[in-house]
Amino acid sequence: MDQQSRQTAFRVKGLTKVYDMGEIQVRALRGVDIDLYEGEFVVLLGPSGSGKSTLVNILGGLDSPSEGHVFFRGEDLTLVGDKNLTLYRRNHVGFVFQFYNLIPSLTARENVALVTEISPDPLTPEEALTLVGLGERINHFPAQLSGGEQQRVAIARAVAKRPDVLLCDEPTGALDITTGVVVLDALERVNRELGTLTVVITHNAAIRHLADRVIYFADGRISRIDLNEQRMKPSEVSW
Repeated sequence: MDQQSRQTAFRVKGLTKVYDMGEIQVRALRGVDIDLYEGEFVVLLGPSGSGKSTLVNILGGLDSPSEGHVFFRGEDLTLVGDKNLTLYRRNHVGFVFQFYNLIPSLTARENVALVTEISPDPLTPEEALTLVGLGERINHFPAQLSGGEQQRVAIARAVAKRPDVLLCDEPTGALDITTGVVVLDALERVNRELGTLTVVITHNAAIRHLADRVIYFADGRISRIDLNEQRMKPSEVSW
């Protein structure tokens, strides 16, 4: 689907983030402008400290900008207040991090149910785990699962509430190539079947081939945006 036919999910204007570190100020973002569209798959590439995670944390309502605005479906997230920001995170955003943060004493199904029990229109834990290829592992505990399987449980937990946005920070960073491809396949399937705007931070340049758009960061700014005419499948990517 071309960008012209897509609705804008996020409109980011003049986004700046400065961290005060004692006598030193660290400028993590320096006036970023970008639109992100409903249902697209976006990869953010760039070196450590270039601003990728800061942008994603602000998009997800985990951090606030020093200057600038983030509009989600027309609503300015920088003005809504803490209570409404909490509701925004709960109802619209799923997070996947490099480390899985599963509760060891709960099964895969129970880890996912932590989210489905407080969501208004969730997938069932079984549906979410089947979506990421773990339908046969729902009663296993994290210690009985491989790293890639644990990451897919984390993805199932994130998408079970049917989020509009899935934000992933180095989701394959702790995995080997083969396992990483399986995890990327789960993310691609979520994006395709649920229509979830999916944003993936990675240091792995090969993953750019999976995206509709690749946004390159350098020194707190967007340095380049590439559009992929044809997205590759995870199984076709080698690194």
